[in-house]
Amino acid sequence: MRVIGLMSGTSLDGVDAALVDFSSGQPRTVATHWRAYSDQLRRQALHLQSAQPDELHLTALLANDLARCYAATVAELLDQAAIAPQQIRAIGCHGQTLRHQPAHGYSLQANNPALLAELSGIAVVADFRSRDLAAGGQGAPLVPAYHAAVFADPQLHRVILNLGGIANLTELKPSAPVRGFDSGPGNLLMDAWIERHCGQRYDRDGAWASAGRVQNELLHALLAHEFFQAAPPKSCGRDEFNLAWLDRHLRGDENAAAAATADIQATLLEFTARTVTDAIRTECRGVEEVYVCGGGAHNRALMARLEEILDAHARIRLASTDFLDQPADWVEAVAFAWLAWRTLNGEPGNLPAVTGARGLRCLGAIYPA
Repeated sequence: MRVIGLMSGTSLDGVDAALVDFSSGQPRTVATHWRAYSDQLRRQALHLQSAQPDELHLTALLANDLARCYAATVAELLDQAAIAPQQIRAIGCHGQTLRHQPAHGYSLQANNPALLAELSGIAVVADFRSRDLAAGGQGAPLVPAYHAAVFADPQLHRVILNLGGIANLTELKPSAPVRGFDSGPGNLLMDAWIERHCGQRYDRDGAWASAGRVQNELLHALLAHEFFQAAPPKSCGRDEFNLAWLDRHLRGDENAAAAATADIQATLLEFTARTVTDAIRTECRGVEEVYVCGGGAHNRALMARLEEILDAHARIRLASTDFLDQPADWVEAVAFAWLAWRTLNGEPGNLPAVTGARGLRCLGAIYPA
């Protein structure tokens, strides 16, 4: 009754792994583990976020390297938990997203689940997005179904905010259908900007952003992206939001081009805060509580700004999912264990109201051990 969930998200920093027990009927997290990507693996994945010569060959090599990294992560997790591979029913492995193009009917994750099954000796459930896309959906976000299973309250109107590389929202309103959608960039642009200029993978506590001043003209230009005017269901990724996109705005804005790099970081933090809170106010009217998971939950400056905006408009409570006994760092990994468990039991894993699919679908493909 145990399943391992693996998640390597848009931040491209490493692999989150969660060992989850379903014997009680509800997911119970037994152990967690994080393994950083090697510099080479991260460069490979980042390189393939845009079109490259010989990219079919390079993508296949990346998939093999990822499978080895995933297998090592699983081995370390099991060693930590003192559990044998034979005691695990399956691994739910999302893979590393390289393209997300629902308008063209596909979402591409680099992954080699057959190799992962071979290396780990454990069955693998993978390719979670394709069936929803085939049914006319966005294939994303997929975690709202899990959020509904563990975070819904019969009396309270809640929003679950996942602040990963991309930010997504799940609205849990009593006696109403679950809703969810991507709101735009979460940490993606902030992480890329500080790595370019400071050589750091992320802005710890938002300290660098706090040292700068928001450039309002640049902020308004970023907010003008057509994605923010679109109604849900909707999803996005690095295809829309990346450093090349930001650079085009910087070249076109004389004030931004002359701004200190810390000012750009401050503007990117405000951009994330504004797109998230605008989405909550527009699409989730009457919400009482917002609970945050993902790496962005550790960015104190971002959390403070979110709280400030939400409190100013509607006195909405903001907190980490830690307060609901679901540690913010592991929600997505546990979610993919839950999605794999649904697949193994022939149960649907998507929510048509979230993705826009024609109906409920059992997601993923199973690769036996």
